Amino acid sequence: MPAALLVPPLLTLGVPEALPAGLRHPAGAQTAGAADATVVAAGDIAMCSDTGDEGTAALVDSIPGAVVPLGDLAYNDGSKADFDNCYGPTWGRFKDRTHPTTGNHEYVQKGAGPYFDYFGAAGGDRSKGYYSFDVGSWHLIALNSTCAAAGGCSRGTPQEQWLKSDLAATRAHCIIAFWHHPRFFTPSRAPGIAHIDTIDRKMSTMWADLQAAGADIVLAGHRHVYERFARQDSEGKADPAGMREFVVGTGGGTHEHFEGSTAPNSEIRKQDTFGVLQLTLHPDSYDWRFVPVAGDPFTDSGSDTCGPAPAASPAPAPPSPA
Repeated sequence: MPAALLVPPLLTLGVPEALPAGLRHPAGAQTAGAADATVVAAGDIAMCSDTGDEGTAALVDSIPGAVVPLGDLAYNDGSKADFDNCYGPTWGRFKDRTHPTTGNHEYVQKGAGPYFDYFGAAGGDRSKGYYSFDVGSWHLIALNSTCAAAGGCSRGTPQEQWLKSDLAATRAHCIIAFWHHPRFFTPSRAPGIAHIDTIDRKMSTMWADLQAAGADIVLAGHRHVYERFARQDSEGKADPAGMREFVVGTGGGTHEHFEGSTAPNSEIRKQDTFGVLQLTLHPDSYDWRFVPVAGDPFTDSGSDTCGPAPAASPAPAPPSPA
């Protein structure tokens, strides 16, 4: 394989006391005595014609915590048969701890009907596909990036207004958002596909809202690769107060290969790998680890804080002349 290129807890139904718009609760607001929690995520998962999802499901078997599938869960068409026969025997084993989001393949079926039938209340309102919940002291928000199905993703749409209300209501200091189509990515192409996407701006408004509220992490799939980004704002400018995006389209779907220029702020990227992203959530920080399937040596790991990145320590003053 090519070397890496360095370049359910219950859905949140109540409405806690809200903060003024644009402010986050201070560190420790809800973290006293909070234990660490775990989230394991990947998208683009189950194909009856391949075994990638069997390998990634074997990883999830040994990782406790909340399972977050990032859309395009049952190939090829998100049908009842695809969920029952392809997704069910592998990632379906974790259904009782799964918090999913939809992808474009789910909407091959009208209204993503089989997806919502399969997951029931865990998938949120079937007319929306967005919802939120808490894991440990962290707040997680599932958004629907198949925007037409959710009434849009731009400013003033129902989903965007709901997001702002949800962000204002949460008392969590640390926040993850997840959806299917990544805001930022290095272009990649699957075998036999003529078209290649180079940019996707439809979640820009959501990104800006999340950053304004102090959110920390975005998880996405769609691109069948792994890629980690530095903190950045909604326009792709490096920003220590921005969010870090992980593209984890490595759940089992056919691999894509990178083409063209590496996206700005991309810190590491890997094609031809199956695996899952494990996040260990501390009250005021988190650790990440990409866990590959058996036999694959690639991994990626690190840590970061909630909120703006700590300022760099000033350089020591030069010694005084004798």
